[in-house]
Amino acid sequence: MMRKKRKRGASSGPCRSHGPGPAKAPAPPPSPEPTRPAWTGMGLRAASSCAAAAALAAAAGAEQRPRPRLCPPPLALLLLLLLSLGLLHAGDCQQPAQCRIQKCTTDFVSLTSHLNSAIDGFDSEFCKALRAYAGCTQRTSKACRGNLVYHSAVLGISDLMSQRNCSKDGPTSSTNPEVTHDPCNYHSHAGAREHRGGDQNPPNYLFCGLFGDPHLRTFKDHFQTCKVEGAWPLIDNNYLSVQVTNVPVVPGSSATATDKITIIFKAHRECTDQKVYQAVTDDLPAAFVDGSTSGGDGDIKSLRIVERESGRYVEMHARYIGTTVFVRQLGRYLTLAVRMPEDLAMSYEESQDLQLCVNGCPLSERIDDGQGQVSAILGHSLPHTSSAQAWPGYTLETANAQCHEKMPVKDIYFQSCVFDLLTTGDANFTAAAHSALEDVAALHPRKERWHIFPSSGLGTPRGDSHLSVSLGLACSILIVFL
Repeated sequence: MMRKKRKRGASSGPCRSHGPGPAKAPAPPPSPEPTRPAWTGMGLRAASSCAAAAALAAAAGAEQRPRPRLCPPPLALLLLLLLSLGLLHAGDCQQPAQCRIQKCTTDFVSLTSHLNSAIDGFDSEFCKALRAYAGCTQRTSKACRGNLVYHSAVLGISDLMSQRNCSKDGPTSSTNPEVTHDPCNYHSHAGAREHRGGDQNPPNYLFCGLFGDPHLRTFKDHFQTCKVEGAWPLIDNNYLSVQVTNVPVVPGSSATATDKITIIFKAHRECTDQKVYQAVTDDLPAAFVDGSTSGGDGDIKSLRIVERESGRYVEMHARYIGTTVFVRQLGRYLTLAVRMPEDLAMSYEESQDLQLCVNGCPLSERIDDGQGQVSAILGHSLPHTSSAQAWPGYTLETANAQCHEKMPVKDIYFQSCVFDLLTTGDANFTAAAHSALEDVAALHPRKERWHIFPSSGLGTPRGDSHLSVSLGLACSILIVFL
């Protein structure tokens, strides 16, 4: 007796339905080929997160048929395996350690933004910050592997350390101002205030300078030419006093220049006792009047005098008030430049309001023709007066040429140089104007304001202008010799 052959249907194959019954389920329509996942071929560890694994598992459950099968489809099996791995290695699904190179760079900028290369101790502080930067990059090196910004920073640090001759071993700056708070370092406690939220921005610095015949640049960047014969206070606040004494340059003239400077660094708690510095023509000492060259205890002094050129140029660095003072002698006269934090410079009583650096020269002491322009007479001949001997050997053209050699930019410093040569005949005033501009570049906090140019209008700029100019040459020379 021959057996009937069983008909082969769509259900035949390695996966058979469970349970008897004559009825056969119709074969499901062929499903479209699933899109290949982006992570296929990258290994199981390429799954992006635990959430992704869970979502895939849920999708797998939705695809299961009501009737169980002896073996699941390959895709469902893979999804279940992924879910199992995700549950077994839940710790591996945590977000990997982040590359913190941006934080390292931000800390380095905050540690160095207040530093000035012209100030004594810059190299030491800069190297400390560089070493801290290098240490930060090392701690995040594993997480930053393959990060171009990280590798660029590492190369940059190496170059800077070579340029500044920084050793790899040594003290480092801390990014936590609370830890490194030094009551005799203005930058330290200013940073601590910012860290606590008291100040949102780094301290703002102001610049004041006096040179030549004399020309004054105030804390507000107003520029004036003044007579101010005798003793006048430039600065007089709760931390610092600076007084200058001006004498006539040419007999019978109201033009003056500075021949004496007295500076008082006021006593400040445990940082320093009061220190007085005094310079006069041909006596520019490298010490305070008590013979000392520094103030404060410890190896790192809170106040120091540094002699840059014997008898010609000294610098004073007051760490405890973040202040730097330059004093020079050029020819027979002195020049002065000061950089000071705004909050300290403006800390004074009402009785101390006569400060040339703060409010400028009194109107009665200004040499000003009301136009505020030196260029008013360029190309015009000077009036012939009995005082013509005051500028022997200089015409407007020769004075212009000599000043242009030192100062190619024809700003207010160039024009002050021309003014001084024409009113005094002293070639040293050319060097004074040039040095004054160098001091601006070294100490003024804002490069875009280094150069001041006269107003193009007939009137002096309004008080709300940042670049007020009060220098006139045409009528000024007449005023000087009247």
